[in-house]
Amino acid sequence: MWRRATLFLRVLEPPIHINASLSQTFTTGFPFHFQEKDGICPKPLITFVLGGPGSGKGTQCGKIVETFGFKHLSAGDLLRREMVSDSEYGSMIMNTIGEGRIVPSEVTVKLILREMESSDNHKFLIDGFPRSQENRIAFEQIIGAEPHMVLFFDCPEEEMVKRVLSRNQGRIDDNINTIKNRLQVFESLNLPVIDYYAKKGKLYRINAVGTVDEIFEHVRPVFEACEVYIYCYFYN
Repeated sequence: MWRRATLFLRVLEPPIHINASLSQTFTTGFPFHFQEKDGICPKPLITFVLGGPGSGKGTQCGKIVETFGFKHLSAGDLLRREMVSDSEYGSMIMNTIGEGRIVPSEVTVKLILREMESSDNHKFLIDGFPRSQENRIAFEQIIGAEPHMVLFFDCPEEEMVKRVLSRNQGRIDDNINTIKNRLQVFESLNLPVIDYYAKKGKLYRINAVGTVDEIFEHVRPVFEACEVYIYCYFYN
């Protein structure tokens, strides 16, 4: 794991130091900017967090946020929140999901972008997205960048089914038939995305079997390397 974490240091781009004459024309290649601090305007550090239903990725995102200060964006939560709002997308999302169809990639990416633009953080965990190659392409086109790294929580199907059925969160999709269908959809749509980033050397495969703390010990070295990178460029 430390070998992969060390390689990660060479993947990330350094933040850009800007002076007053360049501040008005500075661009990161993203459609939004972050507030300059101490002469440094950092580029967003984007991490995709992938894994099947019940793989524990949401729980681990909570620990990453607590330990390393990332902003957690759950694509599913954003869609559910938007669905019950009076926004331009709300009724469309509700109708689309109600008809068993997939929300257009462009809509999901725009919801993610809105959250990124409104945040004063520059380190983002994007949880449960992209779910397909179409999602991935839409993200790259709209946001204008790829993730710096991708975490994949690798968990056996039997364990994921057991976790989902026992978590009792009151979600209507937490039943045996629905979870089996969700796993099939995940395998057919999400695994090509995982393979894509593996070939690009951006994938970190996390063993998602064990206690929450045991799994986090597999996650921690990746983000400790990220913290070293940030410290070296911001303070040296």
